[in-house]
Amino acid sequence: MSIDAPRPSGRSPYGGPRPASDPPRPYTPLWRRSREDEWPPLGEVLRGRREQVRPGVLLVLFLPCLWWLTVPLLVGYQLARTARRMARRVFPVRPEGHVEDPEVLRVQRVRAGVGLAMSGVLLAVFGGWKDVADAQQQFLNRLLFAPWFALLSAAVVVALLFWAARPGTRRAMRTQLWPAGRSALCYFGAWTLVPLLFTTAGKGMSLLPSSANGPAGLLLWVSVMFVCWAPFWWVIFFLCFASGPALRHAFNLSALHAALPALVTSVLVWVFAFLGLSTGGLPPGPVPLAVCAFLGGPVSVTVVAWWEIHRLRRRHGVRWRG
Repeated sequence: MSIDAPRPSGRSPYGGPRPASDPPRPYTPLWRRSREDEWPPLGEVLRGRREQVRPGVLLVLFLPCLWWLTVPLLVGYQLARTARRMARRVFPVRPEGHVEDPEVLRVQRVRAGVGLAMSGVLLAVFGGWKDVADAQQQFLNRLLFAPWFALLSAAVVVALLFWAARPGTRRAMRTQLWPAGRSALCYFGAWTLVPLLFTTAGKGMSLLPSSANGPAGLLLWVSVMFVCWAPFWWVIFFLCFASGPALRHAFNLSALHAALPALVTSVLVWVFAFLGLSTGGLPPGPVPLAVCAFLGGPVSVTVVAWWEIHRLRRRHGVRWRG
């Protein structure tokens, strides 16, 4: 029977303090850990670089005058942590079939920054308060309707790609269609649950008395509030963490075809451009400049998307019908 060597961690395999012979574990700052797929546990956040949480920290967290602030923060962190874990499981940052191209990512970031700066300059120079309100309204509309238009665009693009593919390729693509459809169903199921959970939580809170009598009444009031609102906020956190990867990778359709996310992005940006034109008109400023600003966003996104597809074909052998 052999005894394994102690692991290089903050504690020994048997739960005691780390032996002096162990090499020190490299410390990763918490802000870097927060960018990983799973956030660190709550105890590690409170502990920091120490071996255990200091009693003074616990005393401050659960002071009677501060419990209304600290308890929601602690519970919210746990809800956000579990929701992020589930969101990254359904929509990974690097899904199957996705090709990471640093040059394309760099150009996309530069294009997004330039587009945002140009929009701000046009609003500051030629716009008024009404234009600012219209821009905010368009942003909210895009935020609300982006998932639904993305799903519709993805369905149209997938149908066209199926029609153009060879028969043998269609059978291989069909096996990858169900995982992408399942992730899309999870995402839109979460969107559907938001108003239902909000209504249910409001009805549950209306059954409680307006004031809590004694410690037992206060405990009952807090427990019912947690049971009513915890599912709602969990779904909200899930949507916040899942929306970026879901829209960026077109609901994991890169496993179906590596060029699908870029194609869906090209279609979606034109849909939003004409939707904004029909609701808010051209951007503020002289007509030639406004037309250029209106076409600049979707045209630049389309050019970058087709350049990405060109690099996929040249560097990674991606073919439309292959």
